Amino acid sequence: MPSQKILAAKQEAVANLAAKMKNASAGVIVKYEGITVEDDTKLRAALRAAGVQYSVLKNSITGRACDEVGYSALKEHLVGMTAVAISENDPVAAAKIMKEYADKVESFEIRAGFVDGQVLDAEGVNALAAIPSREVLIAKMLGSMMSPLYSFARALQAIIDKDGSAEAPAEA
Repeated sequence: MPSQKILAAKQEAVANLAAKMKNASAGVIVKYEGITVEDDTKLRAALRAAGVQYSVLKNSITGRACDEVGYSALKEHLVGMTAVAISENDPVAAAKIMKEYADKVESFEIRAGFVDGQVLDAEGVNALAAIPSREVLIAKMLGSMMSPLYSFARALQAIIDKDGSAEAPAEA
């Protein structure tokens, strides 16, 4: 029978992970095997830079946190060595970085994830990773909005160049 101190520590770990998952916009569960120390260091640095929290916890702790938050479907993916990447703000960041490393390291595998309260399988996480970042989407939208204005400005400039004068005709 574990001591009260150990049980309290495990309950705290479950509560902390559940709180992170509840406040997160997205998260990814990966098979954490066969990654070198060098690759792991680079992975963790990339995740930190993107504001993603990454942790390797016991599957029982992760499973209890999933139950607490309502992501019980994720428990079936908690087999072997697993890690959880949780993104509080950017729903695409964790998936993008994890997919990048899953493509590089053969034994590193995306298992499942969640976004905005919905559980995703590995294919769903890979589809999420294919979405451009928020900044890129905003830039594309602004570019689309500005395109007609640029065309209009070019047409006006062509009319001005044709007439040879930038001034409006004077009325007599």
